[in-house]
Amino acid sequence: MELLSLLPDSHRSLITEALEALGVTRWVLSIHDPSFPGLPGEDLGRGSPYSEGAARFLAFARDMGFTGIQLGPQGQTTSHNPSPYDGTLFSRNTLNVALAPLTEPSGPWGALLSPDTLDRLVAGAPGSGGPEVRYLAAYRGQMEALQEAWDTFRRERDRVDAPASILALVRRFADFRLEHQEWLERDALFEVLAARHHTPDDWRGWADSLDGRLYAPRPGEVVQAEARIRELLTEEADAVEQYAFRQFLVHEQHGLLRERAEAWGLKLYGDLQIGFSPRDAWARQGLFLGAYLMGAPPSRTNPEGQPWNYPVLDPEQYVTPDGPGPVLRYLDARLGKMLAEYDGLRIDHPHGLVCPWVYRAGSADPLRAVQGGARLFSSPDLPDHAELARYAIVAPEQLNRSVPRYADGWVTGLTEDQVARYAILFDSVVRAAREYGRAREDVLCEVLSTLPYELSRVMARDGLGRFRVTQKADLSNPADVYRSENVAPEDWVMVGNHDTKSLWRLVSEWQWRHTLRAQADYLAERLHPEAEGREAFSRQLAQDPGLLAQAKFADLFASRARSVMVFFADLLGMPDTYNAPGSVDPRNWSLRIPTDWAEQYQQRLRAGAALNLPQVLAMALRAGGAEARARHAALLGRLDRAASQLRGGAPSLQAPPSA
Repeated sequence: MELLSLLPDSHRSLITEALEALGVTRWVLSIHDPSFPGLPGEDLGRGSPYSEGAARFLAFARDMGFTGIQLGPQGQTTSHNPSPYDGTLFSRNTLNVALAPLTEPSGPWGALLSPDTLDRLVAGAPGSGGPEVRYLAAYRGQMEALQEAWDTFRRERDRVDAPASILALVRRFADFRLEHQEWLERDALFEVLAARHHTPDDWRGWADSLDGRLYAPRPGEVVQAEARIRELLTEEADAVEQYAFRQFLVHEQHGLLRERAEAWGLKLYGDLQIGFSPRDAWARQGLFLGAYLMGAPPSRTNPEGQPWNYPVLDPEQYVTPDGPGPVLRYLDARLGKMLAEYDGLRIDHPHGLVCPWVYRAGSADPLRAVQGGARLFSSPDLPDHAELARYAIVAPEQLNRSVPRYADGWVTGLTEDQVARYAILFDSVVRAAREYGRAREDVLCEVLSTLPYELSRVMARDGLGRFRVTQKADLSNPADVYRSENVAPEDWVMVGNHDTKSLWRLVSEWQWRHTLRAQADYLAERLHPEAEGREAFSRQLAQDPGLLAQAKFADLFASRARSVMVFFADLLGMPDTYNAPGSVDPRNWSLRIPTDWAEQYQQRLRAGAALNLPQVLAMALRAGGAEARARHAALLGRLDRAASQLRGGAPSLQAPPSA
C-alpha cells in the first residue's frame, strides 16, 4: 500500500540532508499505541499502530525525515489498568487489533467481522466521560468484536466447501501456534484459570492452590501439576485456541506494520520493560526472590521513590555449572521474540538488569519500605538487609558510606571481574541484539537522573549512552547531566519523553514563573556562538515563547549527540501530559492524537506553537559559527524557505486517503 505524501518529497530530502550535515544519524519519534490517531468510524476510541489512521500518521513521520519510531511496551493490558508497563511480556495487546481490516472480504483475513457490528460498536463508544470510562468501553467493545471474528473463523473453517482464503488462514494460524506454543499455552491458561476463579487479571486469591503454582510446583507436586495442565488444555481447548487466534491476528498485523515501516525506511524500536504483568509473574514465579520486590529509590525524578511491586529475578538462577540457568533461558526467549519483531530495543530502567533497587515484600507501608531499600548486588553488610549479603558482588571497603546507599557513588570502584558479574543480564541483551544483526546504536538505555557507578561501568563496556532530557536541565549547575553541552555522541537527547510535561506546557509555566529569560540566556549561549548579537538574540527568545520553544528543539541538534528523539506531543504542539510518573490518575496513558491532527498541526505551525523542523535545523546549523554558516549557505537558504512556507500554512497538510 502506498500513501500520498503529507509533505513533498523535497521536504523529506531537505531534512535528511540537514540531519547529515549536523551529524545526526538517528531521528526517532516516540509514541505509544493508544496515542495513534484513527479515522472516523475506524475504532472504538483507542488508538492502534495498525490502523489506517496510524498509517497516514506514519507516512507524515516519514516525510518529516524520521528514521525510526519508538513504540511503548505492546503487551496485553487489563480491563482496569491501561499502563503499558504493566502489560504482558510475550502476549501482544489485542486492543491493538485494527478492526476495519477484519471487515474486508478481500483482505488478509477475509470478512471475519461484520461491517454492521463495527458500525454499531463505533456508534456506541462513549463520547463523554473520563478516560477510565472510555478505556473500559473500548476494551469491552474490542473483546466483543474479537469474539465475533473468532466465531466467524471457526464456522468458516468447518465448512465442507471452505474457501481457499480461509484454508490459507487456517494454515498460517497453525504455523503460528506451533512456533509460539510455549508462551501461548501459559498465557491462555492464566486467562482460563482467572475466569474459573472469578478473579480476572489477578491470581493472588488462588496463589496458594495448585492452580496458583502450576509452573512452579512444590516438591512432590510436579506430576500432579503436569497432569493438571494437560487436563486444562483438554477441557478448555476452545478457550485456549481462541486466545491463540486473537494473538495470531495482532501478530500478523504487527508483521504488516514492520513491512510497511521497512519500505519507508523507518526502524521500529520496541520497549524492553523491566516489570512483569500478573500473568507473567504467575507463569514464571519460580524465577523470583520471594522476600523482595523491585522499585525506584528516591531520586531527582521521583524524590520519594516508587514501590513498583515488581518481582525480582533470583540471582542464583542466572547460571548453572552447565551454562545458562532458568533466568537466562527465560530472558533469551523474551529477547529472541522481541528482536524478531523490532529493529531495536529501548531498555526500560536498565538498573533493574544490573543493580536493581529492592525492598521487602509484604510491607504495610510500601513507600517507606522502598525508601529504606538497597541495591541487590551492592549491599554486603547492611544490618537492615542482612539477607542481601549472599548476593553481594562488592566488598564493604568498596562502598562510600558518606552518601545515601541509593547515590550514584555508593560503590567507589570495581574490578573487571566484578563488572562482568554485574553485567550478566545486560550482556544477554547486547549479545542477542548483535546476533540478530542490530547495530549498537539501536540499543537504547533509559538512564535518566540516576546512573549508579555499577551501571556506568557496564554500559561503558559496550559504548552505550544515556538519555538526556533537556527540559529538566539545571541552568545553575554547569555539570548537570541534562544540559546539552554535557551530552556525549553516544547519548540520546530529547526535550521530553512519555513521563514529562509537554514542552509547550512548560514554556507557559516558564512565562508565569518569570524564568523564561533564564532559559533564553542559556539557549542564546548555546545557539549564538558569537558574543556580538547574543544579548539581542536572548531578548528575542524571551519575548517570543514560540521561538524559544523552537530554540529548545534546536539545542538538541546542536549538541554532540548522534541520536535525537522527540515525543509526539512535543512534535505536534499538544500541551497535555501523557503520563505523570508516580501518580495514580485515570488521565495517565490516555492522551491521543485527534483525527484532525493534520489541520491542528498546520494551525499551530502558523502560530509558532508546534515543531517547525526546517526552522529548528537551520538554527542548529547556524550554532556551528561563521564557518558552518558559510559551508552550508545553500542548505540554510532552503531550510529558511521551507520554514517560512510552514509558518504560512503551505504546503497543505491535509491527511490524504491511501491509494
